[in-house]
Amino acid sequence: MFLFFFLVGLFIGSFLNVIIYRMPRGKSVVTGRSRCPACGRALAWYDLVPVLSYLALRGRCRYCGTPISPRYPLVELLTGAVFAALFYRFGPTPVLAKYLFLGAVLIAASFIDLEHYLIPDRLVLAGLAGAVIMGFAARDVGIWSALAGCAAGAGFLSVIAVISKGGMGGGDVKLAAVTGLFLGWPLAALALFLAIVTGGLAAAIFLLLGIKGRKDPVPFAPFIAAGTLTAILWGAYIIGWYRQVFLL
Repeated sequence: MFLFFFLVGLFIGSFLNVIIYRMPRGKSVVTGRSRCPACGRALAWYDLVPVLSYLALRGRCRYCGTPISPRYPLVELLTGAVFAALFYRFGPTPVLAKYLFLGAVLIAASFIDLEHYLIPDRLVLAGLAGAVIMGFAARDVGIWSALAGCAAGAGFLSVIAVISKGGMGGGDVKLAAVTGLFLGWPLAALALFLAIVTGGLAAAIFLLLGIKGRKDPVPFAPFIAAGTLTAILWGAYIIGWYRQVFLL
């Protein structure tokens, strides 16, 4: 079953690549054939097999020879790994379906943010719909817990956005609110804490190495995604350890 969910993740990752490329450009993600961004040739099905097509073509377009971004197999492999890890954690349950959906949204948001420094509202709205529908089906988080998680994510990042004067984007605030609805309290607080700590450390390292300047934006969605997935997979253990050590 782990292999099955990994393979499913590979194909979902292939679709996420479509979202990552098209959604920021205002294109439909469900209609129209995939094309080479360089030459515009429509791609055949055998050009779109996750990972294998990239390897077979040696990372180049079959028709024009333009290099294919390594982001394509990276997204596919990452999605496969996340799906397999979530299955290992939750097994075949409604909670698994809920977090598979959230994982896909977070991966798409992360790579769009890395490339375009934005998180499309369409993606956030899809996440919101999933939080409501799948949260109701899974029934693992109470409504007040979900609302508290949403408020924590949106509220705290809104404060940071105001203080930083543009250092934190509105898309980050919306994405944190949606993840809070999925996770509920206190997992949302843990995810937010991990995102802020890792994001702050990364920004400091980028500054010290001269990769980013003080006023250069740093995409925050990848840190929200990393913090959220960590909280989903190991949050119960982390919170249990914290309570045992610090709340004796």
